[in-house]
Amino acid sequence: MNTTPEWLLVESLDLEAQGVAHRSDGKVVFIEGALPFERVTAQVSRQKNNWEQGTVTAIARESAQRVQPGCPHFGLHSGACGGCKMQHLHVAAQVAIKQRVMEDNLWHLGKVKADMILRPIEGPAWGYRYRARLSVRYVRKKGAVLIGFHERKSRYVADMKECPVLPAAVSALLLPLRALIGSLDARETCPQIELACGDAVIALVLRHLEPLNDADLGRLRAFAAEHGALQWWLQPKGPETVHLLDAATQDLNYSLPEFGICMPFKPVDFTQVNPHINRVLVSRALRLLDARKDERVIDWFCGLGNFTLPIATQAREVLGVEGSETLVARSRQNYILNQGAAGSRKALANAEFVARNLFEITPDVLISDGVADKWLIDPPREGAFALVQALADLHQQKVDPDNNPMTQGAQHWHAPKRIVYVSCNPSTLARDAGLLVHRAGYGCSAAGVVNMFPHTAHVESMAVFDLQS
Repeated sequence: MNTTPEWLLVESLDLEAQGVAHRSDGKVVFIEGALPFERVTAQVSRQKNNWEQGTVTAIARESAQRVQPGCPHFGLHSGACGGCKMQHLHVAAQVAIKQRVMEDNLWHLGKVKADMILRPIEGPAWGYRYRARLSVRYVRKKGAVLIGFHERKSRYVADMKECPVLPAAVSALLLPLRALIGSLDARETCPQIELACGDAVIALVLRHLEPLNDADLGRLRAFAAEHGALQWWLQPKGPETVHLLDAATQDLNYSLPEFGICMPFKPVDFTQVNPHINRVLVSRALRLLDARKDERVIDWFCGLGNFTLPIATQAREVLGVEGSETLVARSRQNYILNQGAAGSRKALANAEFVARNLFEITPDVLISDGVADKWLIDPPREGAFALVQALADLHQQKVDPDNNPMTQGAQHWHAPKRIVYVSCNPSTLARDAGLLVHRAGYGCSAAGVVNMFPHTAHVESMAVFDLQS
């Protein structure tokens, strides 16, 4: 390592929340802890021919957006928690930077500009993280247990005594959990606790590499009894082995009150980390989709029905498509549960659920699933390339049927007039947007960011695509 004597002007932040500056010779320097428009020096830790990477050592001129981090474990020093990267930046500025990242990706990767930029979706900046995977380590030399996120740029577990991004009730459990794990006979073979909070229940999934004895099971039960609405789930092997320690008195579920919908889930199921933002996200997505009572909608990557069930309160029919038969069965169960719920505010329309390999979608598959007036797409980080490629292929066949023989049945099929795309990765959104706009006949009507993960560099976004006449 070496500390550069040169004062550097920070121009922007990159996707990892590092300040980006240039030396006088034009070489790029990525500086952890530096903010745009600050003048800084940096200690360089990595050097390549075209770039360097380091950590801020001095600031001659601070950004007006620099704030005091809200967590005592945040920092650039050795041992600091690596769970958040942007606590030193005002949360409004974090959102603005994420919006710029989305717009830059759309243009530079997809050559797409949205006709309208949507107002960012924001919510609580603290206590929002209802899902987390906490590492556990028994330090034999100290006779102590550490529970938390990994240290910054390290495989070691941070010495966390609190975590302000977790719900207050969960943050308050960190020290008692350390004492509990330290008391277990199996303390050296429990590497992880996965957290999932429902509307009224906290679920803790204990990963254990060896079977737990009766004494340890008793300690877990006593801990749950002492701390109220808390469930222990055990995971002896892979995710498919997760099971409740004891029968639950309350289901683990989350609700979408605007639509009168409540969905049970297991702690290892995918649900949004931030339920406050999820409710706003679903409401905005459905307003943008604008499904009518005479329309059919397809919800691609439907999961447990987070969007499918609300769509069923508005459309004539909705088809939920997911990658596994197991998840499709769970989605169908949630639909049946809400369809018959006495407290449901809105009747659910006809809904069907099918399993598809969503990463090998072809034009024939699109046609077999039938005509839909509108689509909602909510893929994982990999995006929905195969899906939009198949849509683009069908459009190209219609545009130039002589050079592209029509897929069987394509002459009776038409593309959805509107697509709402919810993304957790701006680069794959931009890639897919490029296909939709330049090869599938769509225009990007609107796009905006969703601050699902405050204080992190994670960018969630939403875009609307309308079929051009």
